[in-house]
Amino acid sequence: MITARVLIIDDNIQILESLRILLKDEFKEIDVLSKPSRIHELLWRNDYDLVVLDMNFAKGETSGNEGIFWLNEIRKADPLLPVILITAYGDIGLAVKAVKEGATDFISKPWEPEKLIITLQNAIRLHRKGKEVKQLQSRQLQLSEDLEREYRMIRGSSEAMNSLMKSLGRVASTDANVLILGENGTGKEVIAREIHRQSKRAEQIFVGVDVASLSESLFESEMFGHVKGAFTDARDDRVGRFENAHGGTLFLDEIGNIPLSIQAKLLQVIQNRELIRVGGHKPVKIDIRLITATNRSLKEMIAEGTFREDLYYRLNTVTLELPPLRERGADISQLAHYFLDQFSHRYNKPGMRLNNKAVQKLEVYPWPGNVRELKHCMERAVIMTESSVLGANDLNLEGPGRETSDSFSLEEVERDAIDRVLKKCRGNNSRAAQMLQISRTTLYAKMKKYGL
Repeated sequence: MITARVLIIDDNIQILESLRILLKDEFKEIDVLSKPSRIHELLWRNDYDLVVLDMNFAKGETSGNEGIFWLNEIRKADPLLPVILITAYGDIGLAVKAVKEGATDFISKPWEPEKLIITLQNAIRLHRKGKEVKQLQSRQLQLSEDLEREYRMIRGSSEAMNSLMKSLGRVASTDANVLILGENGTGKEVIAREIHRQSKRAEQIFVGVDVASLSESLFESEMFGHVKGAFTDARDDRVGRFENAHGGTLFLDEIGNIPLSIQAKLLQVIQNRELIRVGGHKPVKIDIRLITATNRSLKEMIAEGTFREDLYYRLNTVTLELPPLRERGADISQLAHYFLDQFSHRYNKPGMRLNNKAVQKLEVYPWPGNVRELKHCMERAVIMTESSVLGANDLNLEGPGRETSDSFSLEEVERDAIDRVLKKCRGNNSRAAQMLQISRTTLYAKMKKYGL
């Protein structure tokens, strides 16, 4: 038995009773109606999975016009509700007309019981599949909209960002490989998605991969795919990320974390624009725009022998470097207000704003976590603050931004932050660079600059 509710409409009481008896063991609920004038009422009161509708109600009428009329009325009420039309006259022309008007199927009297049941069951399954597809499409649209908001490009007005966006505009229209450099939290994926959005591939797929999250043993399978039986758990063929991105853009984040043993294979795929799935033999052509990103110094890694030089030059046809948030000046306030508006709506606290002291504190804080840290800061403040006006203390920022004073310059704030981290790490410069989310080269340069 199918858990479904079926409405049968026919002016012949005997036919209604016959269908009720025939279908009572096949469907959970059967409603019958002898007067089509009550169709609107029943459709409003009940949620049906299927309607079985007679084509002719007036005595001696064989045109099917009444059935077509009520079919259209049902479709106005619920465009996805399947309707099976029944008539005593097996007119093919009438059947074609009914299907063109939106009927799911057509059955002639007298019907074959088994065929009738199968027809109704298939119509219900089709209806449910249609609802599932519609729900999935709605969810996909919502996810796309959420993703668009999550990775929305907030340009700001700082000189550093203006320069970056000019370069981005020039490179986006090409298919050149792009390497994005920047500290953690600066928004490298946002930039990658903006390149894709402005490119000729904008209507195609964008596939993002965090390379650091893939183990060496799984990297090839995840990126290049595998064939059934390639290894113990390979129960089916699997398409990799490169194939998924075919026609669109592939973004590889944290490219500096790719194992050296895999780099040669990645280089070959990029050069040849084709791959071979793990365990397979047939080359698969790929057409992608490749964008990569890292917060590490690939040149240092080349010098250390942990990154291939030939791969580096394949990746960085064009290099874009994101400025850290502390170097973006007034952009900090603009981003803060954007995130405040976003989270005040999300948490149903409309109208929240920052007072002057809060803005001053945001502007002098060094933001070691960059835009990501600022976003989290504003979300936390919105959640934890009862007042509609956020003050400096509501931001819960530690370190140099704790007290706002005209005596603090950005350089003094940065020097103090580096000094505290160095002391905390007790001379472990690698650890200090990691905590500050900058490269060791940048750390050494700043230590020399500030005499630390």
